[in-house]
Amino acid sequence: MTWLAQEPAAEELGARAHQKFDAGKTIIEHVSNSGHHHPLLQLPTIWGIDFSVTKHVLMLWLAATALFILVTWTVRRHLRQDGLVPSGLMNGLESVVEFVRDAIVQPNVGRKWVNTWTPLVLTLFLFILCANAIGLIPVFDLLAVLDHWVFRTSQGSFLKQLGHGGATATANYNVTAALATVSFASIIVAGSLAHGFLQHWKNLVPRGFAWPLYILLVPIELMGMLVRPFALTMRLAANMTGGHIAILAILSFVFLFSEMFGRAFAGIAVGAAVSVPLAVGISALEIIVVLVQAYVFALLSAIFIGMAIRAHH
Repeated sequence: MTWLAQEPAAEELGARAHQKFDAGKTIIEHVSNSGHHHPLLQLPTIWGIDFSVTKHVLMLWLAATALFILVTWTVRRHLRQDGLVPSGLMNGLESVVEFVRDAIVQPNVGRKWVNTWTPLVLTLFLFILCANAIGLIPVFDLLAVLDHWVFRTSQGSFLKQLGHGGATATANYNVTAALATVSFASIIVAGSLAHGFLQHWKNLVPRGFAWPLYILLVPIELMGMLVRPFALTMRLAANMTGGHIAILAILSFVFLFSEMFGRAFAGIAVGAAVSVPLAVGISALEIIVVLVQAYVFALLSAIFIGMAIRAHH
């Protein structure tokens, strides 16, 4: 009889434990793509590739569209003006173009190739910067709050799907790997244009050594060549993911302390005294990281392209 009386109590405790706030699950769901479980648009799988539109795909489209509209509108507005002196947004855009050309591309690829590779490096810089910056804006979190308290849509609605997964596309390793692949292909093209296709591959190893040493040098140089896009992939994605994880972990203190003490006041006090100030500080740091990571990716791409062009150095 005692065992029968304790069984409902155990089930009730299990149900309560199941409803407790899971910080790890919440954080992972927020920063992950969640495309397989919560696609925004379900499309068929072709040749083993799922073409469904996920939240990160949507963010890529938003970043590309926003950047295209902003740059096109700024340039056309400047061309319609009578004066040739740039002003406003055009002045800022011209400053960015000159900075990328003169401070990033030209010192690495040389004057001969600066106009050839500036458009690519500039595109990488602006696109990564735009995607990083959009990921800092909590638009989807605000939509989730409005949907929960105001709209109250059904479980399978489009607004509910927007609440799943991270909003920073450059925190997705697939996205950064694609950008790194573009940079990697550019390295091969740059070396082939400067020295010829066969000579580019010969330039991977230094000359003048005894032939047995090349048995070791060739695999090492090939491995080093493949490490470059891997480093670009991991650096950008890890830095953009780490900031979001840190902010979410600190904000989770509110819910954890509320459950620990059984009162919402404890969580509110911890949030006001610790979580919110720390989250604001990390968010300010993230603004710097957004710019730095775009700069580092563009700089390393220019350096790698320059190494292929100036192989004799």
